[in-house]
Amino acid sequence: MSTATADIGMPRAAAAVPLAWLRERGMGASVLVAALSSAFGVVLISATGFIAAMLSADPYIGDSETLAAVLSIMTVLLVGVAVYVASIVTANTFATVVAGRTRQIALLRLIGASARAQRGEVARQGLLVGVVGAFLGLIAGTILAAVGVWLTIELLDLQGVSYAVVQPALLIPAAVVALTTWAAAWAGSRRVLSVTPLQALGGSVEASRETLVRRSARNAAAIALFAIGGGLLALGIFAGLFTPLGVLVAFMGGILSFTGLALGATIVMPPVLRLVGRAFGTSAPARLAAENALRYPERSSRMAIGVVMGVTLVTMFAVALESVKAVLAKAAGGELPGEMAAVIDSFSAIMIGLVAVSAVIAGVGLVNLLTLGVVQRRRELGLLRALGLANAQVRRVVLLEAAHITIAALATGLVLGIAYGWAGAQSLLGSVPMDPTATTHSPTFVWPAVPFWPVVVVVIATAVLTLVAAVVPTRLATRVAPVEALAE
Repeated sequence: MSTATADIGMPRAAAAVPLAWLRERGMGASVLVAALSSAFGVVLISATGFIAAMLSADPYIGDSETLAAVLSIMTVLLVGVAVYVASIVTANTFATVVAGRTRQIALLRLIGASARAQRGEVARQGLLVGVVGAFLGLIAGTILAAVGVWLTIELLDLQGVSYAVVQPALLIPAAVVALTTWAAAWAGSRRVLSVTPLQALGGSVEASRETLVRRSARNAAAIALFAIGGGLLALGIFAGLFTPLGVLVAFMGGILSFTGLALGATIVMPPVLRLVGRAFGTSAPARLAAENALRYPERSSRMAIGVVMGVTLVTMFAVALESVKAVLAKAAGGELPGEMAAVIDSFSAIMIGLVAVSAVIAGVGLVNLLTLGVVQRRRELGLLRALGLANAQVRRVVLLEAAHITIAALATGLVLGIAYGWAGAQSLLGSVPMDPTATTHSPTFVWPAVPFWPVVVVVIATAVLTLVAAVVPTRLATRVAPVEALAE
């Protein structure tokens, strides 16, 4: 492989410095995403092991294999969800980075570098990002777990409980995160194969609406995944009328259907973006923001899908747990006993808190992608300023574009979260008799219960995320003089 191939996307002065590409905008956030996922897995594994040690030391509970198995399954599921979100965020980040490198990649094509060799280099960069992030997360998660175990033993006076935090099992989430980051970088860099030498004359190039429509194979795969997932969801709900194990089928259906939505985000998100854009008014900044979100739907969809995932996950768990609580309350005669209600509320808070880690990962992805998008559009923003837009108007365009995307993602995530949450509760509780004294069994229909405060928190957090995500990009949008931006 040529030396030039290894230096794609980097200035000449930095190309000679080993690993200089790690300083490229977007890579730091990818390392952070990998670190968060790895640390989350380490903490969950340690927490599960420590709880098992507490149970073993309890003379009344003893060694509860059933509870230990449930805790292990929950750990695997939650870590899997976090890694799933992180992989999609990473793939979208590398896709955006590659779009910004279009000119450099095309120049290398002109001097003889092959597209496959360049894609392999991007994948190796992803592997290194994953290894660095996973290692940092492993260290941070181990320290956090050790401090948590020590504090719990001291505060609860659990002198008879001993647990070794450092153990080989902690390497599992780190290895999984490193490998999935590498795979995500490989998936996100697929656009390298379509870069032509003629594109060396331009800057970053995103796929247009016309190009996306012609991606028949990818669109067909997205529709097929969504259809199969939807079918499994329906099958899980039906099976849940006879056995609680229907929730496992519904879970697989949810994963496949959402993967189809993520793969086909360019089909799903543009109509939602168009609808939201109409509510922003007809001022010049508002129209520019709405048009920017729709002109390159792939870029906007990459930004939105991470927020959709975060909102969907939190809303799904909140709705499912609230629906379970409502069903149990009805079975108990209209109101749960105080102790049982307190236990369910505590469990709900813990679960939503754990799932919120995945939402944070998605939020990091939005901030990173929005910043990358502004940096790669400096010529465009410089042209707007040269045409007479004031700095305040340019900043408003960027802020409105961020709000446009997050509002569309919030609305989509809330709808999906309610639907998935109800499907989970129905498939789990459909076979539970509402009246234990009844002689004949009839299926239970679970109405979706939407908790007020978790939804309010999701909306407020999304609004704060929009402001935070727009701070750095709006500063970058007006920092460079118009003439200098146009000369790039």
